[in-house]
Amino acid sequence: MKEFFANTFGGLKTEYLIRQYIFGICLGLFFMYLKTQNGNELDFSTAFMLLISTLLYPYSRFVYESAIQFILGENTFFVNGFIMIFVKAITMFICWAAAIFIAPIGLAYLYFKGNQTAS
Repeated sequence: MKEFFANTFGGLKTEYLIRQYIFGICLGLFFMYLKTQNGNELDFSTAFMLLISTLLYPYSRFVYESAIQFILGENTFFVNGFIMIFVKAITMFICWAAAIFIAPIGLAYLYFKGNQTAS
């Protein structure tokens, strides 16, 4: 069981995880603020989904970045900075909101990659 967690959740670099968790926490806090802004209470199911999305966000982002790298390769695009930041924010939101669906793909990939490396 220890090997399973090491291969799966330990498959990404620490620097990458820290960076993505910072973004994930910011997104989670933003949506928690939006939910509670009008005096609404944060119910358990919403808090649980915010937590799950935040914890799985780095693995969801890993899947997205891997897919984009596969599609674009080593090509470089020069675009307006505001457009780039806007698109980046939208993709971060999508990866965070859909982390519960996207992250298992990344976790499975990291698990099998870790098993191949260990063999």
